[in-house]
Amino acid sequence: MKKKRKDHKIKKPVLSLPVIPLEVQSFAIPQKVEVYEFYTIADGIQRIFKDEDGIQELGVQVILSPYSLSFTNLFINGVLQPKDSYLVEKGKFCLLTEDVPLKGTLLILQMVKA
Repeated sequence: MKKKRKDHKIKKPVLSLPVIPLEVQSFAIPQKVEVYEFYTIADGIQRIFKDEDGIQELGVQVILSPYSLSFTNLFINGVLQPKDSYLVEKGKFCLLTEDVPLKGTLLILQMVKA
């Protein structure tokens, strides 16, 4: 008597891949900004700096009205100063600190308009 042979089918492994939900991604295009600088050199006495105090070799420089700007930064000898240490007005800026920069110290007022 012959034994009946069962056909054994090998089942393929079931592989389930995770379903990743679709996410909507949005990207904001950066705004174009304009950056202006005002360069001057301290005389060791002066606390108020005006447009005419700018370094002449760099061309015409102006201190813009803070109302037309997004923000300003003041660097004294390359060091960023806290906002409460200076005041900017159209055509001038004033140091509000007790001491003034030493003679020959570079001051840079950076003005950013977005």
